[in-house]
Amino acid sequence: MRAQPTSSFLLSASARRPSTTNHSKLIVVFASRHVSTWNSSSPPFGYSHGYTSDVDSKEPMRGPIRNSVSPKLTPRALKQHLDRFVVGQTRSKRILSTAVYHHYKRIQQLRQRQEELEDLDRVAQQLNEDAANANIDYVSKPPPPRSSGIGGIEMKSIRDDPPLTIEKSNILCLGPTGVGKTLMIRTLARVLEVPFSMSDCTPFTQAGYVGEDADVCVHRLLAASNWDVKKAEQGIVCLDEFDKLSKPRVNHGSKDIAGEGVQQALLKIIEGTTLTINAKPDRKHPAGLPGGGFSAAGGGGSAKGETFQVDTSNILFIFTGAFSGMEKVIMERVNKGSIGFNAPIGNLEPNTEFFASHTPYFNPQRPETPTPAIATTTTSARVGSARAATPSPSITTSSGSALASKILKPKFNALELTEPADLVAYGLIPEIVGRIPIIAAVEPLTVELLTQVLTEPANSLIAQYTQLFSLSGVELRFTTPALREIAKTAEAMGTGARGLRTVLERLLGDAMFEAPGSSVRHVLVTEKVAKREMMPGYFARGQKHLFNAEWQNEEEEWAKTGGEPFEAEKLRAVGF
Repeated sequence: MRAQPTSSFLLSASARRPSTTNHSKLIVVFASRHVSTWNSSSPPFGYSHGYTSDVDSKEPMRGPIRNSVSPKLTPRALKQHLDRFVVGQTRSKRILSTAVYHHYKRIQQLRQRQEELEDLDRVAQQLNEDAANANIDYVSKPPPPRSSGIGGIEMKSIRDDPPLTIEKSNILCLGPTGVGKTLMIRTLARVLEVPFSMSDCTPFTQAGYVGEDADVCVHRLLAASNWDVKKAEQGIVCLDEFDKLSKPRVNHGSKDIAGEGVQQALLKIIEGTTLTINAKPDRKHPAGLPGGGFSAAGGGGSAKGETFQVDTSNILFIFTGAFSGMEKVIMERVNKGSIGFNAPIGNLEPNTEFFASHTPYFNPQRPETPTPAIATTTTSARVGSARAATPSPSITTSSGSALASKILKPKFNALELTEPADLVAYGLIPEIVGRIPIIAAVEPLTVELLTQVLTEPANSLIAQYTQLFSLSGVELRFTTPALREIAKTAEAMGTGARGLRTVLERLLGDAMFEAPGSSVRHVLVTEKVAKREMMPGYFARGQKHLFNAEWQNEEEEWAKTGGEPFEAEKLRAVGF
């Protein structure tokens, strides 16, 4: 190595400098000992793995949860924040919170690494300036490495020791519409104050055809980040209706420009590439006039706009879609060879230990499968007796029917068994499936969950309509049976939580027209009103006691029944 002679030369030269402190001498000597290593593209100053790998997780949080009781950013804290806005979907919340948390930490590490690189560049520049001022023939390029030749051909030494890089994990969130997929993703992006954009995959086509190109999703992300390229390169892109890009199962002879072609175009964007985005100027302010060009970018005075180079390597992509019919694909795979040839899928019982044993994650209901080498009759008998001794929850009815002896089984969501092979069978190409390692399945909302959606979230529909009526000086109130009936009606629509607003608009349409500006000061929605058997109850200013009495009477009647009128719905919710 030639680092030592160079070091001694710089030491003697720095000692002859007339106005140099001891501190500056030490800096020059320390850096000069590593100049050969630095210039040979290896980690500077003796780093063995590149750069700092620890990120302080106790730093003050940003976003809506910075004033929470536990301000430390963790996946648990993110899930608790999601619980305020989304009802149910416990497992999907855990998966999304963990994935977005790790994306946030990756961005922190990359940002910290970039700052360290900039610091090292500043130190290198300062050392070169100091050496030039001292009239030192500073070594700008290291001497060529010694190599052994074979047959007169020199063999160059190859050294490739890049720093450890944590790669991103894209997410697929699939499930029925109206259950909170988009809301969960938007909430997490708002919490972390990360640039976020959502694009519908339905109008996507291959480049050159009528429609939107696949890279328009990154264009929207750049606009959402106020045309800040660095922020956009660390943002989150959500591609909704991703299942609409699946290949058709029957080839009609025409070119598939909106299915497989778009998937191929998304490959490089998801994996990581540099996109050239030509942003158009604001049409409201023509170029050359005051306020013209880009209102967000602060530039772009030309008619052609401005060009941006965006690297998508660190952009997190989240794909969402209903994937209608995926349950049938999963059932055919899971039950192949176990239910007989051509057995109808509709005759299968979904709540069985057989299906629980196929979950791709730990499941407490997974049946025990002892290893054949150590399984004995005594062990099997002991396990069987233990199961028999374990009390099982049961349904108790006032009539004492035979249903009271039935065991409550956990509800089964077939989408939780989704494997990459199922996505390929559905119509996605294997290349894009391999770039989406995380799969989060959401479940349909039951009547109980829809009732919670009406009242529990921070921005619940009941709170919205109550506030809407209060703007006109009218108090709106619902009884518990009415809320339950509204949830049942919305469930029958099959549109998830979105159906709740439709039901409320139908029930309150006349009241929203008649109450403002009239003598009505209180509006009551009872169970009969929810069943559309009568109009909402109107009460004037002096009839508040009647308003409270009628509401109290129905609540007491509901408490006496104990939910017995809805036993059939409870049984259907658990699979009976």
